[in-house]
Amino acid sequence: MHNFLARRAGISHWNDANGNIFNHAPLRTRKLLMHREEIRKLIGKTQQRGLTLIPTRMYFKNGRVKVELALAKGKQLWDKRETERRRTADREAREAVARGRKGR
Repeated sequence: MHNFLARRAGISHWNDANGNIFNHAPLRTRKLLMHREEIRKLIGKTQQRGLTLIPTRMYFKNGRVKVELALAKGKQLWDKRETERRRTADREAREAVARGRKGR
């Protein structure tokens, strides 16, 4: 039997002003309720294809918290390097513009 757990899922208290003793712990591990076939399908995709489950949205419905999950593929090493180069170039350009404005 497999379970899906959401670790450190942040769900705020309903009303902090009252200090209700029945409030839940805001950051805790929560068990996600799913159909057995859905669990099998997601486990297969994450193990075979190397995909990762990402929570994209959390919302309340009928007194329960619903979580939308997405399957995502991680970046390749070359793609990470390209992103880092782009960030460095953008940072240097911003610093050059800031130095130009200071010199006036």
